[in-house]
Amino acid sequence: MTDSVTPTRMDDRMDFVRRGLLRGAVAGAGIAGLGLALGGSVAFAKGIGFPALALGRLKNVDAGVLNIAYCEAGPADGPAVVLLHGFPYDIEAYAEVAPLLASAGCRVIVPYLRGFGPTRFLNAGTLRSGEFAAFGADLLALLDALALPRAVLAGYDWGGKAASAVAALWPERCAGLVSGNGYAFTEPSAALVPALPESEIPLWWQFYFQTERGRAGYTKYRREMNRFFWKQWSPTWRFDDATFARTAGSFDNPDHVDVSIHSFRHRFGAVKGDPAYAEIDRRLASLPAIPVRTVTLDGSDDSAHGPTDGSAQAAKFTGPRTHRVIPGAGHNLPQEAPGAFADAVLELVRADRRTR
Repeated sequence: MTDSVTPTRMDDRMDFVRRGLLRGAVAGAGIAGLGLALGGSVAFAKGIGFPALALGRLKNVDAGVLNIAYCEAGPADGPAVVLLHGFPYDIEAYAEVAPLLASAGCRVIVPYLRGFGPTRFLNAGTLRSGEFAAFGADLLALLDALALPRAVLAGYDWGGKAASAVAALWPERCAGLVSGNGYAFTEPSAALVPALPESEIPLWWQFYFQTERGRAGYTKYRREMNRFFWKQWSPTWRFDDATFARTAGSFDNPDHVDVSIHSFRHRFGAVKGDPAYAEIDRRLASLPAIPVRTVTLDGSDDSAHGPTDGSAQAAKFTGPRTHRVIPGAGHNLPQEAPGAFADAVLELVRADRRTR
């Protein structure tokens, strides 16, 4: 195992810190009290009056089949939290959440998923799989590589599936789960069941990616397409060009297109998965219950996964579970509603401390 510091993009990571501090000022006022309740100390930037954070440097570690790039914030002995981004986003989604959690005393790990940013495969011959079992295996490998016996796992979209996989299959490693859009898995055969036209049309891109024209289109126009997804899935989020540009570089990862296309083809049964994850895939296909304490979140304006009251999935959560709809938020929950997302994480951190 190697754990080293990546010398590139350091200015970007420091900018990540500054943006998180500045934009998190309002939400930070409410989080400070939570930090004190955790028994941690909250530092305040001189002359600014909101929680300060030394996010640290971009690091990388060999974990399973990957060399995973990640940022780390907060005290090394704090309760561990892993924040997992979705598609098509990156760790910028947590630029405001991470400082809030770190200032509350948490050790915060924010990795780039396979196919994003500086994360790389260790072997050229490894299948560039985007199946959900692979994301779960990557997260478990990261916990092992960082010697984290347990952590609160929080994510949405692909990151939510990774977190949910570990929570369901290795619950002893999960101190609590925050899952965007609720229960993350569906019966595989359900992907082949047709729906009414008004339900199929918003998923045009999933069908487009089944074709070689779709692969070529995403390869050539990945920035344009992903910006379109941001707008389509979060119609009330008014992000600017600079916000998108800070994430867009992650799509230049040499494996991004392969991982992405494989992911959308695998869920329709159009390609085979990596045999290394066959057992995990089989277990997830059985729709396992999640026994850990969980907070599920929906954005009221999420057009990728419409908000629900959570009742239809209740049976899949056998541990304590709270479901919330975040007003005014779309699909990119932590970036659009960082305070609400951080609150959910800290609720689980505090609950875990009370029960240990």
